[in-house]
Amino acid sequence: MTKRFDLSGRVALVAGASRGIGEAVAHGLAQHGATVICSSRKQADCEKVAEAICADGGEAISAELHLGELSHHGRTVEMIEEKYGRLDILIINGATNPYFGPAHKADEGAYDKTFEVNVKGPYFLSSAAIPLMLKNGKGAIVNVASIDGIQPGKGRVIYGMTKAALINMTKGLAKEYGNHGIRVNALLPGFTDTKLASALKEQPGMQKYMDEQLAISRMAQPEEMVGSVLYMVSDEASYFTGQGMVVDAGAII
Repeated sequence: MTKRFDLSGRVALVAGASRGIGEAVAHGLAQHGATVICSSRKQADCEKVAEAICADGGEAISAELHLGELSHHGRTVEMIEEKYGRLDILIINGATNPYFGPAHKADEGAYDKTFEVNVKGPYFLSSAAIPLMLKNGKGAIVNVASIDGIQPGKGRVIYGMTKAALINMTKGLAKEYGNHGIRVNALLPGFTDTKLASALKEQPGMQKYMDEQLAISRMAQPEEMVGSVLYMVSDEASYFTGQGMVVDAGAII
């Protein structure tokens, strides 16, 4: 009898795997049988994640991959092809939000950096990975976006713009490659306890906001995003593509 959500024999690249949602997802994929390449701009941090996965009985290696450095994309995919001959799963989790505050006070540098990492990076990493998926006739991509991509928040207009672009990119790639066996979806987390969300977590009145606006009045833990990703990359989601799965405790009901 086939085990549901079994990822045995599949190779997964997780961009932004050094902490938070990416780290949790890397562990989850390995626990369900995938061989995981843990990557981020700091390989040493990813090496620790890979070592923890291996210590838990899984298979993982680390790789340096800065989403904003396009040269890293092809280099990493080439390494995966040489070592494994295939790439079945791509999780694009890395993101940045260098500016939090009034929209009119954001400078050009912060704007460019946010789009470089959050939009340009995912687009060209997908572009590097898709040819290898096409060779095997199958693949699953999950872009980690945000509910800010459909309901912008104060103080993070630029970040929300990039996540809206990522959601649209997800839909476009899904349409373009669905008949080639590649499914593309997005995870849209709500308030999640990660380093990226630390500025929000420290805002005065955040607990009051959660009590009033969320059906479950607390921040999510990164591990609570794993189940949704496992579904989207598994054969259980064979007819599921071009979608944004919202996991936000009812923030945008």
